[in-house]
Amino acid sequence: MDTHEILEKVKEGTLTVEEAEGLFRRQPFEEMEFAKVDSHRKMRSGFAEVIYCSGKADQHLLEIFGRIYRDEGEVMGTRATEEQYCLLKERYPATQYDPLSRIVRIEKEGKKREGLIAICTAGTADIPVAEEAARTAEFFGSAVERVYDVGVSGLHRLLSRLEMIQKANCVVAVAGMEGALASVLGGMVDKPVIAVPTSVGYGANMNGLSALLTMINSCANGIAVVNIDNGYGAGYIATQINRMGVKANG
Repeated sequence: MDTHEILEKVKEGTLTVEEAEGLFRRQPFEEMEFAKVDSHRKMRSGFAEVIYCSGKADQHLLEIFGRIYRDEGEVMGTRATEEQYCLLKERYPATQYDPLSRIVRIEKEGKKREGLIAICTAGTADIPVAEEAARTAEFFGSAVERVYDVGVSGLHRLLSRLEMIQKANCVVAVAGMEGALASVLGGMVDKPVIAVPTSVGYGANMNGLSALLTMINSCANGIAVVNIDNGYGAGYIATQINRMGVKANG
């Protein structure tokens, strides 16, 4: 819980003053020998810690997942396998998994999603990375509109959705191959564009390096670039921007 949530619970009478004091006094991380769970991250940044599941030992993943779930009432992990999902589901039955984005999560019911983030892909093969961005943003409370398969080889497809895209507080452009979609969007919207290069493409794509270099060298203004295939990073930053848009319009 962040500071506001704790104070609201005290105000509602669902948390005692003594319990709130205990939460505030708790050290900023919880020692688990194999991990130090950053229990104060949401208080500092507005976002609770997210688990990178790939490569984690089963027992470590189970304990970290459970600890964050206990503290926050919800939890999310990225780059999870089907096997890891089944493992978590057995201990935590509310666990959900999306095999496309590889995100595993337990989410609070009735969560309000605000503002608008437009997430666009150049091609269908870019959707797994885009879904990682979309589901990350949704988990953190942002409303998301998906605009898929609107790459520059058929620009009319993008133009047909441009009015909606221009209403968004932030735009995420996910593209492999030559990565031109970010530049096109950067020239059409007055909001920040987060460019996500993907490893989709033939040999000279160099596993996303060519798209990365195109996006970094874009002549369009207002474009920021995250790492290759880093949908999670894009979804996180987009949510930060979206929150500022919601506050400004509120």
